Amino acid sequence: MMTPQEAYKQWLESPALDESERMELLAIKDDPDEIKERFFAPLEFGTAGLRGVMQTGLRCMNRHIVRRTTQALAELVCREASGPYHPAVAVCYDTRNNSEIFAHDAACVLAANGIAVRLFDGPRPTPELSFAIRRYGCMAGINITASHNPKQYNGYKVYWADGAQLPPAHAAEVARERDKVPVFEGIKYISHYEAEVAGLLRLMGEDTDAEYLEEVFSQSLAGEETRRAAKDLKIVYTPFHGCGRELVPRILRRAGFENILCVEEQMTPDGDFPTVVSPNPENKEGFSYAITLAEKQGADLIIGTDPDADRVGILVRGKDGFIPVSGNQTGVLLLDYIIKARKAAGTMPDKPAFIKTIVTTPMAAAVAEKAGVPCYNTFTGFKFMAEKIKELEKDGGQFLLAYEESYGYLAGDQARDKDAVVASMLIAEMAAFYATKGMTLYDAIGAMYQEYGQYGEETVNIVMPGIDGIGKMKNLMKRLREQPLTDVAGTKTTALTDYLTGERRVLGQKGEVQKIEPKGSDVLCYELADGTLFLIRPSGTEPKLKVYVMAKAGSGEECATKLSAYSAFAKEELS
Repeated sequence: MMTPQEAYKQWLESPALDESERMELLAIKDDPDEIKERFFAPLEFGTAGLRGVMQTGLRCMNRHIVRRTTQALAELVCREASGPYHPAVAVCYDTRNNSEIFAHDAACVLAANGIAVRLFDGPRPTPELSFAIRRYGCMAGINITASHNPKQYNGYKVYWADGAQLPPAHAAEVARERDKVPVFEGIKYISHYEAEVAGLLRLMGEDTDAEYLEEVFSQSLAGEETRRAAKDLKIVYTPFHGCGRELVPRILRRAGFENILCVEEQMTPDGDFPTVVSPNPENKEGFSYAITLAEKQGADLIIGTDPDADRVGILVRGKDGFIPVSGNQTGVLLLDYIIKARKAAGTMPDKPAFIKTIVTTPMAAAVAEKAGVPCYNTFTGFKFMAEKIKELEKDGGQFLLAYEESYGYLAGDQARDKDAVVASMLIAEMAAFYATKGMTLYDAIGAMYQEYGQYGEETVNIVMPGIDGIGKMKNLMKRLREQPLTDVAGTKTTALTDYLTGERRVLGQKGEVQKIEPKGSDVLCYELADGTLFLIRPSGTEPKLKVYVMAKAGSGEECATKLSAYSAFAKEELS
């Protein structure tokens, strides 16, 4: 294995680099730390694919890494293919800088390997790629996106024939194959024109959009009264310069919402995301333009989707202006609405199910339990939810909603990944539903807390960048397993669940270890004496440790006090 300096020299001397790439590398020739950061190892290919800063180097996102990874994927696809026809792969991309270039590079490598490519003719939402894979019988899919990461990032997500993200075994195989392929050699490549002439490249456009939106609209649950209220509801929408700009307004209008006010400053596709610090619908600061417009026009609801339109965030009108609704709160409201609407319409399936992640609020499980709907937990990431959906379908089950606290929701069979297009439609319908009762979504949240108790959640992100950060996270998780926390901010820990081994044990007692499911993920869950859950996991896509605090209390004030104390502990003791 080459040293970082040797790998740097190999790249610098390669004729595959263009002049701008070579100049970029020459600029760091006297910076050993930067050379080490870019060249100490390849960018990891995990179950979520690749994600990294767009720079020239082995551990970065650039055209050479995209081509190399695609060659490895092409070899897997060709091995798995059967029958007389060319295997097919769908390719999608978002509005980020270089996304279109990377997508076309991937398409040309696939075609050079004899693989038929269906490439979108412009930026499209992630869930539409999932739809297209199954619609056209593709063996796999590639999406060039870094979701809601800052502008300097891009990524490479791979999907399999079921429309879900690549299974772990296949991801490991692609990673192994990728590491065998020399970075600048052994990669098959033909031009876009050559691929078209050979009949190996076809574009997807409006026809695919229309079919996808038809499937999304089939998930509408609005009754006549709700549809009447929809005509009067005012909704402000922003795509944060991303892929939702076309399809989200279209589906809302089709669902009967006539007053859709788009934030013009953020409707233009732009990978620099000039109007926001970060294009993340979890951050209220990104909604400043939307709030101004909503206040001016007297809107009832604000909806924002991230750059690849798989996550959605909302703000609702409260007593003192617009208030952000957390991913957990939105999910609980959606679950309750879907259950009520299906029961009212008589469309509740014989074997309904609800799916959430282990870091999603327990309040959602309480809503499902009261309605008699089984609740299933999975690890973080929609690939695990997709596996559970497939498992339930084999047994005749039908999921009503799958969601994770990080603003990702899925209802319906059109996709096997989180879908901000269908979620935006259902959220708007839900707002219209409550409007028929003289309530806003802010009122609805309060009513839910009155019915189920006061729940509160907070996620603490502890950034640990670079080589040192990776080692620090590994050492911390090892220590927390070997020497469990005895308390969190003075509150005793009573039990520890290790989702890596699938074991739960009561702390301070000798006894039998309880086996739990799911297992196999690097997550620790501490149970505190007051009923709070304190979960810790390294992020799979970003250089950070994530701590989830999930509390329940008798009042909102008590809940806020708990969240503040336990979050402060996480920042002080785990950094």
